[in-house]
Amino acid sequence: NDSLNGTVMLFGHLLTNSAQIFADVRTYWSPEAVKRVTGHTLTSDAAGGFIHLINSGAATLDATGRQTLNGQPVMKPYWEIEQDEVDECLKATTWYPANTGYFRGGGFSSQFLTNGGMPVTMSRINIVKGLGPVLQLAEGMFIDLPEKVAQQLDDRTDPTWPTHWFVPRTTGSGPFRDVYSVMNNWGANHGAVSYGHIGADLIALASILRIPVTMANVTEDRIFRPSAWSMFGAQDPMGADYRACANFGPLYGKYC
Repeated sequence: NDSLNGTVMLFGHLLTNSAQIFADVRTYWSPEAVKRVTGHTLTSDAAGGFIHLINSGAATLDATGRQTLNGQPVMKPYWEIEQDEVDECLKATTWYPANTGYFRGGGFSSQFLTNGGMPVTMSRINIVKGLGPVLQLAEGMFIDLPEKVAQQLDDRTDPTWPTHWFVPRTTGSGPFRDVYSVMNNWGANHGAVSYGHIGADLIALASILRIPVTMANVTEDRIFRPSAWSMFGAQDPMGADYRACANFGPLYGKYC
């Protein structure tokens, strides 16, 4: 399970040259649930609810969102990170004693809350028996919540873990009908998160590796696959992707 998340983290790193976030896809918070628990009414980007991404113990400190470009939070390639940004990332992080229910060896957990306003892409490789690997991805945004609300929701899981509030871009249909549908169609309890909307790049890379894409909220005009894919059903791009990948076979040997 973790190794498959590591695989797609590698994809994201190769495409962006920046650190990747390993996160549990932990909880869908609906507007009704947030109102019931905190009394707060969600608005703006969070109006349809959001997904609580949180990892049990650690995440890259770049994900604090304390690196900036033109006044906006970003995650930079390491050679572009300034010393003052390193200091801000560390300042935003608290090192709590690890939850011994999860980590019997002890140690420390890096806890921080990611600054909202960052465009991100969550992705995941899953292995399906008889089919092999498939890729799924969701472009969206990290958002901010009022401090008191964020703390109340964080306490429902573990306040010593790093937290990211994620809103995928919805389309009104299929697995992207709404925020809940994205989580409901996610194939595992983990996701890898990259800075930026890199869904089109991931789809192109997957086609090279003969890995079909099972869900993506990337518009058709941004998608590039080899021209041979159209021979497998030009008016059914997702089905054609599965058929082409099966026909041409894996680039690096047989799948397990």
